[in-house]
Amino acid sequence: MKRASAKMRLLPAIAMMLICAVSGLALTKGRVAAGAPVFSPDKGKLVIQLNGETIGSEQFELTQTGNNWLAKGTTELKVPGTKAATSVSGTLMLQPDGAPISYEWTSRADKTNGAHVVFSNGVAKITLEMQGARPFEQDLSFNAPVIAVLDNNLYHQYALLAKLYDWSKRGTQTFPVLIPQDLTPGTITVKATGSTTLDGKSYEGLRVTTVDLEVLLLLDSNHRLMRLEVPSAKVSVVRQ
Repeated sequence: MKRASAKMRLLPAIAMMLICAVSGLALTKGRVAAGAPVFSPDKGKLVIQLNGETIGSEQFELTQTGNNWLAKGTTELKVPGTKAATSVSGTLMLQPDGAPISYEWTSRADKTNGAHVVFSNGVAKITLEMQGARPFEQDLSFNAPVIAVLDNNLYHQYALLAKLYDWSKRGTQTFPVLIPQDLTPGTITVKATGSTTLDGKSYEGLRVTTVDLEVLLLLDSNHRLMRLEVPSAKVSVVRQ
């Protein structure tokens, strides 16, 4: 199977921050016991900036459906140096404790690609559909049911990660992670950094790290994502 082209990604560096060697995986729950609710309804728009220039935006919404939660987002962006604009959408169904149930993504640029993922007992069953190719199926196994789904160009999923973090315990917490567009499993560490101030506004900080990169999430008092910063890539994502 061929990987999705570079045009499907905003910045390869952002995806790379989540890639860890499989031999180094330490897939732990990093979350409270199953059944504990962690989400609350949310809706908004995120503006994506590169080097201070706005290159796109994302509309997202998190709603409750029955006992489960549905997170939907659509990103429209035009990366400098590329011919075509890119549209990426994702729909993630979650259990109340944050364990994913299913995920679908679609990316439209010069081609239309997409995939459907079903999660069961720590296994992600992926069916990838690339334009002009036969569907490709792959299973990825994790040692925990609560898996952080952090896909390319869908930044609202970091808002979900902020809710998965156990604020009552704080400290450094480890999560198994899946990047569906890259078919990439790995791990991330998340740590609260306390109060911080940016542009005259006060936030609660949350640092997301791997061996490759560091991302800072800036949250309000209810731990809603207000801003995301990747200093080394000069990327900012700001809630309007």
